[in-house]
Amino acid sequence: MVDLSAVIAEIAAEMKAAPDRGVPAQYIPGLRDVDPARFGMAVIEMDGTCHLAGDAEEAFSIQSISKVFALTLALGAVGDQLWTRVGREPSGTAFNSIVQLETEHGIPRNPFINAGAIVVSDVLLGRHEPREAIGEMLRFVRGLAEEEDIIVDRAVAAAEMETGHRNMALAHYMHAFGNLKNPVERVLGFYFHQCALAMSCRQLALAGRYLMARGVQPGATAGERGDWWCRRSGRGGSMR
Repeated sequence: MVDLSAVIAEIAAEMKAAPDRGVPAQYIPGLRDVDPARFGMAVIEMDGTCHLAGDAEEAFSIQSISKVFALTLALGAVGDQLWTRVGREPSGTAFNSIVQLETEHGIPRNPFINAGAIVVSDVLLGRHEPREAIGEMLRFVRGLAEEEDIIVDRAVAAAEMETGHRNMALAHYMHAFGNLKNPVERVLGFYFHQCALAMSCRQLALAGRYLMARGVQPGATAGERGDWWCRRSGRGGSMR
């Protein structure tokens, strides 16, 4: 049997000694100022055993990782209807490209490029005011990780709203094609706050457990699994 803790410790030691630390994203002040020497890893097993290394308990703005949680909520809200507004194919272009939207009538290639994630945000906003939608997202990830101290980094969200001109262009372009139903400013306000969720590597690993268990939170009882399906499918139930 592989000793995961030893493997992860070895990787962390190798990364700590690596001279090339990369360059933090420069287009958002809150990301630009992150110390490039920070490195963390977390691996969780099906039984909940966590293997941690480095800065695994240090919270950071999860940015595009949040698109996974948003997609889960959107599929629970509207099911396969989502795929009439966003595709499921690779884009072959940059994550924030606007190139394909004109020829494809404002329908993004997939929900993990920025244009697609903005459409997903519009779907989630359809049921709520922006503040309520942000609250639902927070309750969702807190419930998945079973931790209440997950927050939205409001400084990062504000910086994204000030500097997110390309995302604004994407949103306005899709709105012109009728693929956004809510006002652009409201959709982007929710989207930027979603991307500014602050979590640690350990919390992310905990929150992602349902992805390795066919959409069911590991360890849930039969009754809790039923409640989980209600929350995902929009058939009642409450977010915890």
